Amino acid sequence: MSTEAKEPKTSPGNRLYERTSEEELLKFSKDAINKSLSKDDKIAMFRSMMRIRKFEQAALQSYQKGKMGGFLHLYIGQEATAVGTVSLLGDHDHIITAYRDHGHALAVGMGMKECMAELFGKATGCSKGKGGSMHFFAPDKNYWGGHGIVGGQTPLGLGIAYALKYKGLKGCCFCFLGDGAVNQGPFHESLNLAGLWDIPVIYVIENNGYSMGTSQVRSSAHPDGGLAQRAEGYKIDWDVVNAENLYEVRAKTRKALDRAHNESRPTVLEFMTYRYYGHSIADANHHRYRTKEEIKSYQENRDPIEVWKRILLTEKVFDEDTAKAIEAEARDEAKDSIQFADNSPDPTPEDILTDVYHSVDNPESHSNEGTIFFNDRLPWDNTYQP
Repeated sequence: MSTEAKEPKTSPGNRLYERTSEEELLKFSKDAINKSLSKDDKIAMFRSMMRIRKFEQAALQSYQKGKMGGFLHLYIGQEATAVGTVSLLGDHDHIITAYRDHGHALAVGMGMKECMAELFGKATGCSKGKGGSMHFFAPDKNYWGGHGIVGGQTPLGLGIAYALKYKGLKGCCFCFLGDGAVNQGPFHESLNLAGLWDIPVIYVIENNGYSMGTSQVRSSAHPDGGLAQRAEGYKIDWDVVNAENLYEVRAKTRKALDRAHNESRPTVLEFMTYRYYGHSIADANHHRYRTKEEIKSYQENRDPIEVWKRILLTEKVFDEDTAKAIEAEARDEAKDSIQFADNSPDPTPEDILTDVYHSVDNPESHSNEGTIFFNDRLPWDNTYQP
């Protein structure tokens, strides 16, 4: 398996990233899945990444103004991963991820307004204001969220893929996780079953290097090939991807997708990426475990949006004016989403017990006996006074 996308061999927290050569960036443009892209397709992916970036920047500003509670895990710096993988999805392909979920949500087609409203805890949010940053969902788009337990989504992704196989559908489940989740037991249990039962699941490790604040070098033992090579212990194919480059993301993901569709076999992909902010905005000490120079070197040399922009300029797909116009449109859309969230109503006290149990919200759908209650009060008791 490929191990081309390796981290710079310097001390953890003080890595300096150099610019990837144009030759290396364009190597995967010749892959069949990328040769089929039209100019409009390429511009659409630039727009999608820019929308994620501007949404996250707007969310950060609102968080700092105290307009939302809870945690905020930003996707800035990792945009090519979500956009590149989502660009390949078919009708029966599904996505599930952890709590850094905003980028995937926008990439599958969720609107900025419903997502920003969810961050604000408003009733118009995608989860009715009850999920917040970590729990975006869009079942109609085969997007199964946003999960707050580290590694907790990995057996769920396995289950989705198992269901597809059970139903005889030609599809797969992309299950995203961070480099910090690879040491969790449920992930290894999931790999064992995926390899044993030939389950069409693709585990995407978004390796941004620092987990929840500890360098991967200090926290995770692994073979020379990287974290993904652990998959060999379960007889699962694996690969390493330079996630700054959309062409490479699409080319290597396509192989895994074909394997899932045609052979019903799992894959582990390790996407080498980088986050510009801390684990969450509450991680105010992220400059203590990595230098400002390291962050700056990645931003200047390997930013996925700037890399894709450079490629499209080289290919004469668009010009600087078009790129600036797309950026301005994304910025305006993000501003509109904040206004929408500000003006949206809060959830009502009467809704506090809905959307917890499906059988309570849909009593006609279950036939089991028993009583479901909350704090000694039946859910259909209307005498509750907040």
